[in-house]
Amino acid sequence: MSQPLWTPSPERIEQTNVTSLINKINADWDVSLTNSVYLHQFSVTEMEKFWRSLIEYAELNGETWNGPELVDRNKLPGAKWFPEARFNYAENILKRRDDADAFVFWGEDKVKRRMSFKTLYDQVSSISQALKGMGVGPGDKVAGYLPNLPETIIATLAAASLGAAWSSCSPDFGAQGVLDRFSQIKPKVVFCANGYHYNGKTHHSLGKVEEIVIQLPSVEHVVVIEYLDGAPDLSGLKNAQHWGDVIANHAPNEIEFAQLPFDQPLYIMFSSGTTGAPKCIIHSAGGSLLKHASEHLLHCNIKRDDRIFFFSTCGWMMWNWLVSSLAWGATVLLYDGSPFYPSPNILFDYVDAENMTLFGTSAKFIDALSKNGFRPMDTHDLGSVKIMCSTGSTLAPEGFDYVYGAIKKNVHLVSFTGGTDIMGCFMSGDPTKPVWRGELQQAVYGMDVDVFDDIGKSIQGEKGELVCKQPFPTVPLGFLGDPDGSRYHDAYFAVYDNIWCQGDFVEHTEHGGYIMFGRSDATLNPGGVRIGTAEIYRQVERLDEVKEGIVIGQSWDDDVRVVLFVVLSAELILDDKLTKKIQNQVRANCTPRHVPAKILQVEDIPRTKSGKITELAVRDVVHGRVVKNVEALANPEALAFYEGRVELIT
Repeated sequence: MSQPLWTPSPERIEQTNVTSLINKINADWDVSLTNSVYLHQFSVTEMEKFWRSLIEYAELNGETWNGPELVDRNKLPGAKWFPEARFNYAENILKRRDDADAFVFWGEDKVKRRMSFKTLYDQVSSISQALKGMGVGPGDKVAGYLPNLPETIIATLAAASLGAAWSSCSPDFGAQGVLDRFSQIKPKVVFCANGYHYNGKTHHSLGKVEEIVIQLPSVEHVVVIEYLDGAPDLSGLKNAQHWGDVIANHAPNEIEFAQLPFDQPLYIMFSSGTTGAPKCIIHSAGGSLLKHASEHLLHCNIKRDDRIFFFSTCGWMMWNWLVSSLAWGATVLLYDGSPFYPSPNILFDYVDAENMTLFGTSAKFIDALSKNGFRPMDTHDLGSVKIMCSTGSTLAPEGFDYVYGAIKKNVHLVSFTGGTDIMGCFMSGDPTKPVWRGELQQAVYGMDVDVFDDIGKSIQGEKGELVCKQPFPTVPLGFLGDPDGSRYHDAYFAVYDNIWCQGDFVEHTEHGGYIMFGRSDATLNPGGVRIGTAEIYRQVERLDEVKEGIVIGQSWDDDVRVVLFVVLSAELILDDKLTKKIQNQVRANCTPRHVPAKILQVEDIPRTKSGKITELAVRDVVHGRVVKNVEALANPEALAFYEGRVELIT
């Protein structure tokens, strides 16, 4: 495509935080940066100066950010950021204390609430006092088994105010899935709700909570949020209290924020767990705050009074990312439930009702809207939306077309990629540069991103491994239960020495952007040629007959053959004619090596709790291997559609 889909005006560029920070850096460090390309170069060649400037620009609070910015910068892992800093994450999130909206909350079409910044501060104060009275302090863990409620964020910030680490799961997790996670972190306090709404139905969850807590001997207290109507019976939960009683028993006052090191654990995140027990990834308070400052202020151009929405559950890293946007005085718009109930209008109704400025969602949501011919620009105003973000999986070029053709023409579309592993992004948007079809605009500031071939050589215009060559603030502190660091090393540093390897298959483009081709550990290798699964998905899902697909490589005849499973529209049946149409679509737009050797129809595709399809689990089932942790799947029953398929033995 010769023309970009969107180009910012000179006036818009001049008003961005990127331009403002460039002016500050030029004045402070006597340099002459002229645009975002040079700013990114500065951020990786002069890392210490960049992060120091961002701390000042973001007006972060703390007793001191003095001292060296980075020690042992040549060690990855092992570099230490701001070793002399003392600050508190929650104190920075709670800087604003007026009567403006901190939260607006929609629970499908059943519940609508709002809360001011002042009330947010007061409720964090009350819960912080209660947690302190329960003996919570630095080094302790507090867990949430919760919907995406304002109280979930309040509990998180209360724990952070004391120096405790927070970890959460959404209430659609089964009891065993929660135990697989929380039994590793040993929380002292658990927050939960009495239930939640999804797809128009009410789900009670205290029965699961009782089952979970009785198997977690570390839990000393339980706090229950009354999301569903009616005061729940807590007699089955030892040392349980109602949220409302906790608030009533602790009058708000000034919070005594614990001043803690940069590396104080803030979040314990979990890997998807589809290939074994979920890994417990420990993220620091300092790293999370700085990384999100960069991504929010610079890549998403978030400013005071913006109204930020990201569709997420509390089990996905994007929820943690969303929490930090309060630090810049923005309003957080929360939604819990199905994004399609009572209709696909619900989130766009939310946009117009609350003047949403940033709309964040998943590539799969965008694809689902497109497949169903939904055109929000014909039914909604959407005038407030300045930026639309997509992540969770690769946004296909056709997804870009759909956003600009059916949602909004004049919007900055940001497709970004990162993950739980780094509490943020590797590549994201740039509000000062054009958006090109199918491309992530640029590497995130402070991330020395590159694309390597198999021998560790940097390449451009070719597909290779996504790597980061220098330390960044959200390099994890490590994994829980990994005393010698071997699991941590094997996860990210085993491929290239002293270099982070993410396990994504990407290409660096002539525009300075990136194209994603899926996970490299799910990369297909027919005849020894590497093929990204996203290339096949892009073609297959362009067909009206195909709702969704999942592709794997099956070991066959001393090689690998490509096997595609498809969920078809309506009541269609896969026949020879449609099979040939799918194969021709792939052959015409990719290469003969991309063409699936086998195409099979299934009723459902297994996916993780955060909505990502899980190619590795399907590959294990097809090869007769046990899927090690089906509790990590949102729909484990779907695996049955792939087991023992006679079509795959010939």
